[in-house]
Parts: sequence; C-alpha cells; structure tokens
Amino acid sequence: MKTDHIRHLITKILVDIMFFGGIAACIAVPFVMSHLLAFAGMPAEFRTIYTFIFIGSGICAVYIAYQLKCMFRTLLGGNPFVSQNVSGFRKCAVASAIIAAIFLGRLILWFTISATLIMLVFAILSLFCLTLKDLFKQAVAYKEDADWTV
Repeated sequence: MKTDHIRHLITKILVDIMFFGGIAACIAVPFVMSHLLAFAGMPAEFRTIYTFIFIGSGICAVYIAYQLKCMFRTLLGGNPFVSQNVSGFRKCAVASAIIAAIFLGRLILWFTISATLIMLVFAILSLFCLTLKDLFKQAVAYKEDADWTV
C-alpha cells in the first residue's frame, strides 16, 4: 500500500510540474517565437500564425493538466468514481480534439511528419478520453447503485 501512495505522490508532482510548466511556456511563446523560427530556418511571416498555434494548443494542454490535477484530488481522497471525473474526461476529450484540429490546420499551412503525429496522437487521446468517460460513468452508476443497496 505504501508503494501506491509513493507512486501517486510522484505522479501528482509530475502533473503539477506539467501544469505550471505549461503556463510558463504559454506565457513565453510570444517572446521566444521569433528566435524559434530563426533557429528552425523558417520565414518571419509565420510568426503570428505559429504564435496562435502554440498558444492555442498550449492552453488546451494546460487545461488537460488542470483536469488531471482535479482527478488526482479525488483519487488521493479515496473516491475516484465520481461524476466530477466523468465530466473531467469529457473536458479532456474536447481539449484533445481542439489540439488535433489546430494541428490539422497547421498541416494545411506547412506539412511535416511531426505535426501529423501530434494531430494523430491527440485525436486518439480524444477517443481514449471519451472511452474512459463512459467507463467511469458506468462505474459511478454501479457505485451509486451499490451505495443505495446497502
């Protein structure tokens, strides 16, 4: 049991680092975008569109990390099968689909294999979150039914 607690604590710390690091990265994007484009050898006229792409997808990623933080609160509290987590998975699915759509639009602007992979990963993540949402929804229903039975 002690190892589970340590594993949960380490995962919670990593999610917190991703959350606060994502906020810092979103804030830094407008200031470092010209340097990133120069490093990648891309024209400066792409600065505005790439700034919107990275800030938009970054905000969605931070929102996913925030939902994970909320879910971990219920897990550490000993009651993960609650309707709040069902809603959290739905919100993560929507945010993942938005990231996939942003990178689909980016593929139209400039095709790269990495953008294709990012788009596919977040599209699959969206479907995965919807599946987990339905799984948790069913678990919540079973739990509530068992609570009323006792």
